[in-house]
Amino acid sequence: MTKLVVCGALGRMGRTILRLSLEYSDLEVVAGVEHPDCVKSPDLGEATGIGELKGKPLTSRLEEVLPLCDVVVEFSGNTLAAVSHTKLTALAKKAVVIGTTGFSHEEVEEIRSYSFYAPVLLSPNMSLGVNLLFRLTQIALQALKDKNFDVEILEIHHRFKKDAPSGTALRLEEIVKEVMGIERSVHGREGICPREQEVGTMALRGGDVVGEHTVFFFGFGERLELTHRATSRDIFAKGALEACRWIKDKEPGFYTMFDVLGI
Repeated sequence: MTKLVVCGALGRMGRTILRLSLEYSDLEVVAGVEHPDCVKSPDLGEATGIGELKGKPLTSRLEEVLPLCDVVVEFSGNTLAAVSHTKLTALAKKAVVIGTTGFSHEEVEEIRSYSFYAPVLLSPNMSLGVNLLFRLTQIALQALKDKNFDVEILEIHHRFKKDAPSGTALRLEEIVKEVMGIERSVHGREGICPREQEVGTMALRGGDVVGEHTVFFFGFGERLELTHRATSRDIFAKGALEACRWIKDKEPGFYTMFDVLGI
């Protein structure tokens, strides 16, 4: 049995992870962590309305419940909190799965440094399909590199999403720059701005769109598009839970969903 503590337990993703964890016979949520302003009850079951979790603690201090678990699932939605939680977890020799997005380069490098002490998995998107999109994008770029193709990225999310572009879009952008040898990226265009040697990433926000990402490969006389559309937030929670199952008892190191998928 793999025992989990969920950070950001009362958020959209946290609640989904809690609900879906009940479908796994080999996973058990033992506690939740949330911002102190949100903790109105110390009982996770009462706070979430999930009867099966009654009696499990809900706290604003991860260190209080860290000894109870094997894996910490980090979906607090706050990068400063996520880095702090990762540090606490790794120094306690526990595994951590991080789904929070919006990290700066410096924050990612700090998170990476903690993987010396414990297994740390960081992914801007936990969806199994999105991670396959990452790999397919790499394959397409390798095939089309130096073939006079321009690459652009479009992402769409619901009106409440905090960061733009999304962490998934930024990871796609990184992949394009790595494979194509491009240094310049553009987030939106305005005025007189002829395209240079660059990759453009555009973000749209509206309604209740769970998430959509398209990578465009523009040639002369042809165009290739790779698209992933999420129609339920459950896919991200299921991916995170699969990551939790996979990472238990792994050696210290910095992992991604590619490792979970074996691709």
